[in-house]
Amino acid sequence: PRTPAAKPAPAPKPASTARPRPAAKPASTPPVDPKAPIRRANGQMYYPRTLGEHTDVQVLHMMRASGIYTLLEGPPGTGKTSLVEAAFPDLELIAGDGDTQVADLVGSYVIAEDGSYEWKDGPAVIAAQEGRPLFIDDATLIAPKVLAVIYPLMDGRREIVLKEHGGRKVKAADGFYVIAGHNPHVHGAVLTDALASRFTAPIQVSTDYELAEHLGVHKKAVQIARNLATQQRNGASGWAPQMRELLAFKAIATALGEDAAFGNMIGQAPPDDRDLVAAVVTKIIGRPVAQLALGKQAK
Repeated sequence: PRTPAAKPAPAPKPASTARPRPAAKPASTPPVDPKAPIRRANGQMYYPRTLGEHTDVQVLHMMRASGIYTLLEGPPGTGKTSLVEAAFPDLELIAGDGDTQVADLVGSYVIAEDGSYEWKDGPAVIAAQEGRPLFIDDATLIAPKVLAVIYPLMDGRREIVLKEHGGRKVKAADGFYVIAGHNPHVHGAVLTDALASRFTAPIQVSTDYELAEHLGVHKKAVQIARNLATQQRNGASGWAPQMRELLAFKAIATALGEDAAFGNMIGQAPPDDRDLVAAVVTKIIGRPVAQLALGKQAK
């Protein structure tokens, strides 16, 4: 009988030529004065807010020490990312969206300068092996089957197997901690049972209007935001300015004047809400203001 031809050996995966990683940053510690402003990496100041008997920054540090994963829930622009960056300057960040893939979380092979392949760890793997916090912003926009790849790091196993990297196992070091951001009003955001069950400490995050005034935002702009937020809770409006929009108002008012800033606020609203926003602006400032729009040729 004929001897069957031997099957060709599978092509080896590209060898990892990953360069040594720099030493991990020292673990972040709670501020000495929990109420003092904290300078973020981008130079902007974060002003801690009360959360029960503590500040929000203190609570996140307590949650990390206890291994309780936290879900920050709130509209875009309310300061979720600012809070996490202020609390944990050593964090790893994933900006989630509908196009986020497994490789964006755990890593993949990339082409090196010499044309060879090398493995590059993703944020989740870096945070796990170096004991850093991991912030998954807009986690509920990531496909559930993609996000599920890091669940083994978050349960009793506390490890992940990187099949694409030769079955390498990564153990979660002490200090590894996960925070997720959830924008419930963003189209496509889905808070699955599997995700909710792992983030057992949901915290609502809303705009601090008193802080907005403290930061120099015009009182009438803050009043407009409060009015629209009330209407949003009652279902009459689908949009209300948050801290991000209020700080933008301040910047535009400084650069172009208050009427331009009020007009820009109208333009920031979704099209279906602009008439209502314009009516609220007109009522509160006592004069009609139009959305910013180009006019005739300047002469």
